[in-house]
Amino acid sequence: MTQSHDTPHSDVERALRGASLRVTAPRVATLEAVGRHPHADTETIIRAVREHVPTVSHQAVYDSLHALTEADLVRRIQPHGLVARYESRVGDNHHHLVCRSCDLIVDVACVHGEAPCMAPADPHGFAIDEAELIFWGLCPDCQAQASLPGPPAS
Repeated sequence: MTQSHDTPHSDVERALRGASLRVTAPRVATLEAVGRHPHADTETIIRAVREHVPTVSHQAVYDSLHALTEADLVRRIQPHGLVARYESRVGDNHHHLVCRSCDLIVDVACVHGEAPCMAPADPHGFAIDEAELIFWGLCPDCQAQASLPGPPAS
């Protein structure tokens, strides 16, 4: 029985080969996990990978995330005070909204489009090609939770 070339794995395998990476089970499972769990931390990705490759080691997933990030197939973000997160949305100029209460991270399109969308007053001779912008606040669920009356004072 031949495998269809239109399986979800085939897109991932093509992406890996296109980035000159060897196609391995941990890399395929890791790239798929990042796609299924946007803005996930490493532990979440490891659990998701183990659903498909139960014997995979932590180190194999860490190595896969590093290789995928270096190949620009995955983007690593780390908002201040949070652990690193990974997303498969690469190649565009987008930013993030982060909830100060629950740590939810949401993609937000850049209104300016091309990178860099901001410029410093004095670039000090740097050739700037990217600006990272993170908006902080409370997500709608946390806003609703904050507006609920608390227990009566005793």
